[in-house]
Amino acid sequence: MKLIFATHNSNKIKEILPLVGDNKLSSLDDLGFHDEIEETGKTLEENALIKARFVYDKFNENCFADDTGLEVECLEGAPGVYSARFAGNQKNAEDNMDKLLDLLKNKPNRKAQFRTIIALIIDGKEHLFEGIIKGEILRKKRGDEGFGYDPVFLPDGYDQSFAELPLNEKNEISHRAHLLKS
Repeated sequence: MKLIFATHNSNKIKEILPLVGDNKLSSLDDLGFHDEIEETGKTLEENALIKARFVYDKFNENCFADDTGLEVECLEGAPGVYSARFAGNQKNAEDNMDKLLDLLKNKPNRKAQFRTIIALIIDGKEHLFEGIIKGEILRKKRGDEGFGYDPVFLPDGYDQSFAELPLNEKNEISHRAHLLKS
């Protein structure tokens, strides 16, 4: 089945390709569409649906979109839906991590989770799926792999951050992996 992934994020494509098997996956860049789809939703679910509906309406092809948030317990779920823009609209991962680490500097509770919502549209029918991985926020960045908050996220049961794990190992346990395997 041909499927469009409503993203420009090459890191997400790289992470998802090994998980989707024989499906023919195209990104927005593969289709020559380079505009940003404005995420105006107040929840991960709303943003995933906004992107999937936009792509389905524009290309009339089966597609999916995701929205992912890092939810930190002592910050009442923040940054959540605003994870990419946590430190400003420039969407700079280093600035986002620095702001997060600064806010957590004196906090003993560092429990967090990555939560991903995927909106899938097949033949005009909408489906929502959720994937979660729990962990905690490290006190400093560790690792060079991954993207976003990966250098500060330590998944439960592991002693390596997401940015220290090889992609194949991260793909066994990540929030997107749990979701795409179900």
